[in-house]
Amino acid sequence: MAAVFLYLVFSVALPAIIFIVHRSSRCRRLRLPPGSLGLPFVGETLQLISAYKTENPEPFIDERVNRFGSVFTTHVFGEPTVFSVDPETNRFILQNEGKLFECSYPGSISNLLGKHSLLLMKGNLHKKMHSLTMSFANSSIIRDHLLVDIDRLIRLNLDSWPDRVLLMEEAKKITFELTMKQLMSFDPCEWTESLRKEYVLVIEGFFSVPLPIFSPTYRRAIKARTKVAEALSLVVKQRRIESESGEKRKDMLGALLASDDDGGLSDEGIVDFLVALLVAGYETTSTSMTLAVKFLTETPLALAQIMEEHEQIRAKKGEGEALEWSDYKSMTFTQCVVNETLRIANIIGGIFRRTMTDINVKGYTIPKGMEDGRTTREQHAQQMCSLPFGGGQRLCPGYELARVELSVFLHHLVTRFSWTPAEEDKLVFFPTTRTQKRYPINLQRRDRV
Repeated sequence: MAAVFLYLVFSVALPAIIFIVHRSSRCRRLRLPPGSLGLPFVGETLQLISAYKTENPEPFIDERVNRFGSVFTTHVFGEPTVFSVDPETNRFILQNEGKLFECSYPGSISNLLGKHSLLLMKGNLHKKMHSLTMSFANSSIIRDHLLVDIDRLIRLNLDSWPDRVLLMEEAKKITFELTMKQLMSFDPCEWTESLRKEYVLVIEGFFSVPLPIFSPTYRRAIKARTKVAEALSLVVKQRRIESESGEKRKDMLGALLASDDDGGLSDEGIVDFLVALLVAGYETTSTSMTLAVKFLTETPLALAQIMEEHEQIRAKKGEGEALEWSDYKSMTFTQCVVNETLRIANIIGGIFRRTMTDINVKGYTIPKGMEDGRTTREQHAQQMCSLPFGGGQRLCPGYELARVELSVFLHHLVTRFSWTPAEEDKLVFFPTTRTQKRYPINLQRRDRV
């Protein structure tokens, strides 16, 4: 028994020792930025996760900046990574997108999204599919086709609310239902709610070590992703049959199927594409909804002003009458609330790029194929503005849609309810920015005035 135990320890320890020695010598040979690669395989992932589960995740960055400088090396989510919080370096990265750097994310995210997701596409294919996606979420499409369903589904959800809700959970239901409608023309049902619950597990696995043996979270996420892909594959196959028989639908899936005539995606590629768009529409907008309400609750003057703006809109409409595009365009203070919410609490704390060739930065060499993690807080400082939806060729294609959904949600919330926090809640920043307790609130319905 003792011999077996010693063998197991040796079999684990020896590769670990070789791994550490190899990494250290490679760092010296390449003259990487200084830093610590942490434990074998896991790196400093646990320290990063621990920091981002608190109200103040900055110490993970600040401690390393103080020790190593504004550009430092670490090892997170399964890969050696260079972090940059240097404005000059970040500007250099932005200016050389597609030339020296390409979009890349940790294996945990890449594996769960799928190789055909918009987030991971590059070159001409990304340009084509990004343009296609934006064409289904531009102002004219929202005005003429999507707004009526946005208004209807939000009102339908709020009608069912009890006197106490977990606001973030309710917001996620709303945004998932909206995204399912916009992408595949599905109204809410048991099937969509079952699919949403699997998505929760998928998203939880995004920022985990991509090793199923060591990470139960990642293992659950992979299983959930398989279930989601199987469910969406059946939908895609059925819709393809309908499309080939001449039945067309004006939604995102219909456009993806039609794009086959011009070298489009396979069924597997369409599923990957839909998986990523569902994640984007579900997680980010629902968080913005929750945080907007939280910040308004903590700022009585702003809450009073936004209520006044929406009561004026409501007073001009009949009972149950839907919002129109002109109503949305009149929500000037609401847009200030949206902008400030996105500025204060960026949903994603940083972005990843991979070097396409050896890069010289501040006297160091970042080798080809290495991850560069760029934090958004320094990006904002360098440009003196907030870029919550990114920019350039990677501008979020649903940025205007997200604004409309958030604005319509705030309209119906403030004109139907008054509320108070049910208990104290606080922001945490892992795996994304959110409230720790999903923001429980007590509701009181308001009579129409």
